[in-house]
Amino acid sequence: MPKTALLQPSPPAVADVMASLGGLLRQWLPRQRWFAGKDRPVTDLALLSMTEVFPGCLHLLVHAGHVPVPAPGGNTPVPAGDCYQLLLGVREHPSPRLGRALIGRAEEGPLAGLTVYDALQDLRSAQLLLDRLRHPGTAGPLRFEAAPSAPALPAALTPRLMDAEQSNSSLVYGDAFVLKVFRRIQPGVNPDLEVPGALARQGCRRVPAPVAWFRTTSPWDATLGVLQPFLRDAADGWALALEALAAGDDFTAEAHQLGRATAEVHLALASAFPYGAGRENARTAAAMTERLDAAGHCVPALRPYVPGLRTAFGALTTCDPGPPAQRVHGDLHLGQVLRAGREWFVIDFEGEPSRPLAERRSAHSPVRDIAGMLRSFDYAARQRRPWRPEWALRCREAFCAGYAAAAGWDPRKKHGLLRAYETDRAVYEVLYEARHRPDWLPVPMAAIERLAVRGG
Repeated sequence: MPKTALLQPSPPAVADVMASLGGLLRQWLPRQRWFAGKDRPVTDLALLSMTEVFPGCLHLLVHAGHVPVPAPGGNTPVPAGDCYQLLLGVREHPSPRLGRALIGRAEEGPLAGLTVYDALQDLRSAQLLLDRLRHPGTAGPLRFEAAPSAPALPAALTPRLMDAEQSNSSLVYGDAFVLKVFRRIQPGVNPDLEVPGALARQGCRRVPAPVAWFRTTSPWDATLGVLQPFLRDAADGWALALEALAAGDDFTAEAHQLGRATAEVHLALASAFPYGAGRENARTAAAMTERLDAAGHCVPALRPYVPGLRTAFGALTTCDPGPPAQRVHGDLHLGQVLRAGREWFVIDFEGEPSRPLAERRSAHSPVRDIAGMLRSFDYAARQRRPWRPEWALRCREAFCAGYAAAAGWDPRKKHGLLRAYETDRAVYEVLYEARHRPDWLPVPMAAIERLAVRGG
């Protein structure tokens, strides 16, 4: 009997799988780009569910616990941890082609003697995963589903793993489809499935529509991955902006068109997800201030600017309230938009993965997305020396003008609102860079100094 027969054990043995995988995953997980707890040791690993998707491939939901995060003001530390989705291949005789996909050899437990690897980096496993989506059905708690109007998926599409992904893993199949596999899993429908599906029903062409997806029903309902059309000849906005900077070219025409596209998506979102006309600036200001205090506790370089930054959030309660809250992208920047031909497309509606799913699915001011894009122009302008602040300023102006032309209101005339959201975004960037890319910390810190000292 082949060793992989051990992958279908009786229920008591399922819990013992971590005896085989625990040590390997403690070493492997922190090295992955999508692992959120790189700055904190993993204190425990708990297996939440395990399913054999196909022979030799395990689907796991694993909770990784961390040392509690100190709360602002010296209060009780907040427990830290995340649930991660893993697709692990197991083989008795490892292939030399596994390369960087290799995780290690299990020494004990039910998988003892088997080699474990990341199945998403294995050609055969990636093809079998697409085959599951081609034939909707179930595997234990896993549900493989397709859009009713979607055409049948072709067979024999060669997969390749995209290298640029940061917080998830994406497989491109035959330059025709892209499957995003979410790594950090929270209960509920993921916005990257919910929003593109709703926009497709609105007839919005700026967002590729979902073709198929898979989810789990245990330990809770959660979206695990989404398949969408792949825009083969498209380039992302970040790469295009850097190319323009390197060539000394102007980017204002592209920024203006991107502003129009963003407004069109916002209008479609407002129609697809009606929330009424609520504006909760006081609650928003309190949440922003809380995030600022938490970031200041974690990043010493931010602390001198905290008093000045608080004024930006305090002004939310007295400034022009701006447009009504609505469903938004939530994490909009140049890396989340694609240009194919002369058209801009918006992708990745997952929002900021570090924030709770309920928050990412709730209504926010559309200024939040606008501020994210404005910060992205500043990031791009600082990638080459000497820094090109005038380039970023022209792009910011052009983007806002394009947005105003389609939306019917001008973000530049909502100064207090825009400053608050741009400050909140810069605070998020400071915390992210301090944890993951310390060499980049000066980029958001330059914006922090501007926003705190000069008021915008």
